[in-house]
Amino acid sequence: MSLETVIAHFKQWNRETDVMEFETSSATVEQAANTIGVIPAQIAKTLSFRGEGDKAILIVAAGDAKIDNRKFRDTFHLKARMLSPDEVLEQTGHVIGGVCPFGLANDLDVFLDISLKRFTTVYPACGSINSAIKLTCEELYQYSYAKQWVEVCKGWEDEQEKKSVS
Repeated sequence: MSLETVIAHFKQWNRETDVMEFETSSATVEQAANTIGVIPAQIAKTLSFRGEGDKAILIVAAGDAKIDNRKFRDTFHLKARMLSPDEVLEQTGHVIGGVCPFGLANDLDVFLDISLKRFTTVYPACGSINSAIKLTCEELYQYSYAKQWVEVCKGWEDEQEKKSVS
């Protein structure tokens, strides 16, 4: 059902036909990059963390970025604690490997990490382990109802040149 909720989410922008489904798995950053034919950094991975109370926080970051615990704590005033697979499914409605900020089961706070901004286009999952959509960073921000851009990741600056790639 998760893929269907994401497709329904994109109907409001007439983008439902842009959701790609693959014969092979795109559940990991590496699998998605190989399946789509882009570098791993262009995969927009969605990470799920414990927020205030029972509400999760979603961080969408570049495929080569890792959460920086200090930056996360400074930004959110919380320790960076990832959700279990069961909690991810309960909070987002998506299984691990297909988690995305679209068609969510609950109203969650979505933040985009600046590690994505070096790309003209990125590829987030679409609710299943074999789906994605090609979006600009501006479209990702709009379609995910992101609250704001944040800087909570590390590792990507050393891995990639800081220039746009299409």
